[in-house]
Amino acid sequence: MSHGTGKLAFASANDLLEGYRHGTISPVDALDAVLDQLDRLEPVLNAFCVVDKDGARQQAEASASRWREGQPKGLLDGVPVSIKDIILTAGWPTLRGSRTVDPNQQWNEDGPAVARLREHGAVLFGKTTTPEFAAKGVTDSPLTGITRNPWNTDLTPGGSSGGAGAAVATGIGPLALATDAGGSIRIPASFSGVFGHRPSAGRVAMYPPTPYASLAAFGPMSRTVRDAALMLSVIAQPDVRDWEADPTPPLLYADLLDKADPSTWRIAWSPTLGYVDLHPEVRAIVTRAVEVFRGLGATVEEVEHVFEDPWPAFHRFKRGLTAFAFRNVTPSQYNLMDSSLVEDIEESRGATLEEHLAAQVERAMLARRMGEFHQRFDLLLTPTLAVPPFAVGRNSPDGYNGRSWYGFTYPFNLTRQPAASVPCGLTEAGLPVGLQIVGPPRNDLIVLQAAHAYERQLPWQRFAPLATRTNTP
Repeated sequence: MSHGTGKLAFASANDLLEGYRHGTISPVDALDAVLDQLDRLEPVLNAFCVVDKDGARQQAEASASRWREGQPKGLLDGVPVSIKDIILTAGWPTLRGSRTVDPNQQWNEDGPAVARLREHGAVLFGKTTTPEFAAKGVTDSPLTGITRNPWNTDLTPGGSSGGAGAAVATGIGPLALATDAGGSIRIPASFSGVFGHRPSAGRVAMYPPTPYASLAAFGPMSRTVRDAALMLSVIAQPDVRDWEADPTPPLLYADLLDKADPSTWRIAWSPTLGYVDLHPEVRAIVTRAVEVFRGLGATVEEVEHVFEDPWPAFHRFKRGLTAFAFRNVTPSQYNLMDSSLVEDIEESRGATLEEHLAAQVERAMLARRMGEFHQRFDLLLTPTLAVPPFAVGRNSPDGYNGRSWYGFTYPFNLTRQPAASVPCGLTEAGLPVGLQIVGPPRNDLIVLQAAHAYERQLPWQRFAPLATRTNTP
């Protein structure tokens, strides 16, 4: 069991499946343990906007019956999974953290990743909170209020998948389906002390397109790399609704995690990418983490300057997407919306096609630069974020503007490379810090292998958030 506590809520997905296989754990018992955690911690964390206990129990009982008959129907049969409230889920409203979305409509379609989870027997029990339309790096919204960090509830868990990060960190499901258009998986993974993987372009089918279109990816959050690898093999299976998605079946990533030889890796380590103002405590923690790879025999070279800050191109490109996505918002709807999102929408008015296409050209040049970079290096390591978690009710920490604290994440939404955040230590205040692992275009496997190799040297599951320490040694 994860955390060495014997608590079923902290069992990994792979532990659960092993227990189901041998008849020592029931999917119903696993769900009950997760729901008990949810009942105890949700009043503190505010990580969920939908909880469907009855529906989840029906799914768990059906799974238990299949396991008794020796006929599990997929790779995740009986494993509890939460879904971020950006992703279509049949039977549940997808309100996207917004009071402007009418809940009284037909909710009869699963998005591709959710459909794959159901086909593989996952037990879907609830939807996790998001800022309005997943538009910022912390998780609060006019619809659901503030979601809090389980390590210190005065702080943010990050965003926009903050509900997912807080849930996974505290044993409210071993797996969460999340989204990332500027760091929205990796930010809460770092701030909540869990693993999060933003897959490469087209690896996981998306439908309908998010407001942030080609910047976005759907991916897993988990407490172990192996769990995320297993989930990625499920959600990355093809779906014709996304014309840009890779039509080839995915690898069985979990079976390949141990097949790499870290001593052959050429790794670039960049503390700032050349422009990020890094908190000294974060620098010290991540620098120590990089030494783990040297200890594994990898060749590690420090590269201070990787590229110029691509924020201007990111901002101009996103500005055009924002103008289009919110072109029909009415003045009365503005009164219902997050004020920072309203500011973004207002600022996007007047975005031109020329400006948007020019940003797309800059994006292509950055992607080319990283393609050439990965001719020299198999992997790039950076801090995930410039800072430790900061106070709730704010969109950025003291001393940083609206985006500089997540300056390590958004470049790889532009280049659409696979990137993951791995917990790599705690600050003196006991707050988690993440190491970002970036791989070459379309090579999710090496990112997962590197994260797994690191995890084996520093199994972070022994660290537990404050909200769960009464259950841990």
